[in-house]
Amino acid sequence: MWKIYHLYLMLIGLSEFLRGRMSVDFFHSVQDNEIGKFKSNVSFLLFFNIRKGIVMLHAFSRTELLIGKEGLEKLQRSKVAVFGIGGVGTFVVEGLVRAGVGRFVLVDDDLVCLTNLNRQLHATRKTIGKVKVEVMKERILEINPKAEVETHQCFYMPENANELIKDDYDYIVDAVDTVTAKIDLVVQAKKRNIPIISCMGAGNKLDPTRFEVTDIYKTTMDPLARVMRRELRQRGIDSLKVVYSTEPAIKPIETEDNSCANGCVCPKGSTRTCTIRNQIPGSISFVPSVAGLIIAGEVIKDLIGYKGETK
Repeated sequence: MWKIYHLYLMLIGLSEFLRGRMSVDFFHSVQDNEIGKFKSNVSFLLFFNIRKGIVMLHAFSRTELLIGKEGLEKLQRSKVAVFGIGGVGTFVVEGLVRAGVGRFVLVDDDLVCLTNLNRQLHATRKTIGKVKVEVMKERILEINPKAEVETHQCFYMPENANELIKDDYDYIVDAVDTVTAKIDLVVQAKKRNIPIISCMGAGNKLDPTRFEVTDIYKTTMDPLARVMRRELRQRGIDSLKVVYSTEPAIKPIETEDNSCANGCVCPKGSTRTCTIRNQIPGSISFVPSVAGLIIAGEVIKDLIGYKGETK
């Protein structure tokens, strides 16, 4: 009797696999007689084989378990603009697309550099020299082919604000590294009533557990946040959600061997090479990435209206 049932389930699995509804793991568990795995797959098959037909799981089914169908549909309709596709910005985008956000605007003028390999998600040996926003667009579409992605290979400044900031954005993420750009992004977002979150300094840090989400006027320790507070106060802006670190900055250990001034490897065609910057901050894989994922989490929660558990 067991052999007949075994064969019956294997045939069902083959039928559903050919129709795109069952993974190849199902037959492997049947053929290899892996009892635990087999029972799990049988439960899966029988549970979804309801009267109206087999229910299809999808790429964001696990997310839907957390935020519900309406929450997921809200994310799929949402349009998020990410300014700065580097160490922080790439992980913001990664967190957003994997959570189900369906529409993106990516803004960055830079090319992937050899020195990005230590922390930037899109940086691999194969992508060195390629346009960052285009590499990230390709990654988004590999995860979600239905996503809409608009790219702008340019450096954000007040002069091109009207071109790059549109009223249909549901959220803006500031992951750029210049004060002028950061200040104007906030000003433009507030003027248009678009929610915005800004990342403070993530360089010269080694402790990712020191990041906090707070208002800009409650920040301490961070030199960039101090400048932002002063500039925003002068412009009459009384609030801004930020991610910042309470960790004191570590002084970079610069030598002739690691100095950009002596050995710049920026790709040909880069508009802003490292040699024109006053100081290059030290960085590491696990700090800007954490900041980026924290930001992604805040954006997702704000978009779906999540306020946390109520007691």
